Amino acid sequence: MATPKTIYAAAIDLGATSGRVILGIWAKNKLSLNEVHRFPNTFRSLGPNDYWDIGTLWHEVQTGLRKAAATLPRGASLASVGVDTWGVDYALVNDAGRLVFPVHAYRDARTQPGLKHLGHTRAALDRVYAATGMPNSFYNSSLQLAEAVATCPAIEDLATRCLFLPDYFNFLLSGRMANELSIASTSQLIDVHAPDWSRTTLDYFRVPPQWFSKPVIAGTKLGRVKKIPGLESAQVIAVPGHDTACAYAAMPAAEDGSDLFLSSGTWSLVGFESDTPVLGAEALAARISNQRLGDGRYCPITNVIGLWLLEGTMKDFASRPSNDREWAALITAAEKLPAPATLLDVTDPTFANPVSMKAAIDAQLKRRKLAAPKNLAAYTRLICDSLGRGHADAKAVFERLTRRKFNRVLMVGGGSKNRLLCQATANATGLPVVSFNLEGTAVGNLASQLIALGAVKDLRTFRRLLGATLKRKIYEPVK
Repeated sequence: MATPKTIYAAAIDLGATSGRVILGIWAKNKLSLNEVHRFPNTFRSLGPNDYWDIGTLWHEVQTGLRKAAATLPRGASLASVGVDTWGVDYALVNDAGRLVFPVHAYRDARTQPGLKHLGHTRAALDRVYAATGMPNSFYNSSLQLAEAVATCPAIEDLATRCLFLPDYFNFLLSGRMANELSIASTSQLIDVHAPDWSRTTLDYFRVPPQWFSKPVIAGTKLGRVKKIPGLESAQVIAVPGHDTACAYAAMPAAEDGSDLFLSSGTWSLVGFESDTPVLGAEALAARISNQRLGDGRYCPITNVIGLWLLEGTMKDFASRPSNDREWAALITAAEKLPAPATLLDVTDPTFANPVSMKAAIDAQLKRRKLAAPKNLAAYTRLICDSLGRGHADAKAVFERLTRRKFNRVLMVGGGSKNRLLCQATANATGLPVVSFNLEGTAVGNLASQLIALGAVKDLRTFRRLLGATLKRKIYEPVK
């Protein structure tokens, strides 16, 4: 039988390439995790556009929650559920919550005309950045929604709400429609000086303001789970809906703000916690995104392309690794190669969604009169070293604009298990990289639930308790 002091909570963590449902068990001030369900995720092309298979994702979420409930000790119940996903993508629904428009994937090229128009209109670009603190990026919800309204004007009559993907899954679970602040902040539509929508930007992109409600802060209880047998007593809690905000919440960071955060996965998200945004012409030129944390504070971030480069490149190799042993062998082979004399420009926009990532890399190298790598190990070495330099460039920009001095890089995510990438980041930044054995997004998701349930006082307390139990590896810089 479960003791009354043991709390069970489920983290639904949906990523662009995979999703999982993780059962968190909180007992004696310690968190343990049980991944009860993992499933693949990908967008699908239909004609010229790209879409998420949202029905399949919902089916997998329900399957995972049922598995979580089935693993509980007799007499125990699931206290709560929280959902986080990647940023920017959304569902347009009517009053009943019915989808009235397909759920596009953010890599869809439909935003390119709007992206170029805003990029070439300096006054509007400056005005949008001053209002939202978010740069002009092809994946922004603002551009996606503007394209939807412009090409399908009837959507203004059909849709009554815009729910970002965590919001939409929260609605499916609880029946309540609410926009959570951290995921809303990825849209380029939130006022950088207030926890609310920017009317200036909504008007510029011609997005109906009535599609949104004032964002709620993470920790808000939305209601109990509906229509999933065995979960009726579980609270649906609005955790930080953006997976990056969850990953950052899990970091056992120094309280003096001297740690630089790196959430390494498909994207490398480099940033730090701040009470104020980082704005101005230099910040815009550096493409700093002033996203929000679950508690409403700021998380200035620079997006570096991330392991999407390696994931894409491996598709052109029959010898690509398929298990942990083969991954380890690839990294070892790459480590034995000499450091490349010249690195990739990881800001190259052709890397966003090429038909062949290997061909895109080869084309950049050819333009620069450089030889292409000879095998997968050589591509891996080139990519990891190039990403390390991208992380260092982000650190240098933040230090220059904020006059902060960072002492460490705290790294979580899939990339934190890649010792070649960790060492390349340490070497390029000149800082020790602390790689945590930590399921960052799931832990941050669960932290928000535990705080909302009153099991933990606040995030500072959670980090202190978590940090005492974590395994970590430190990579010192080597010149």
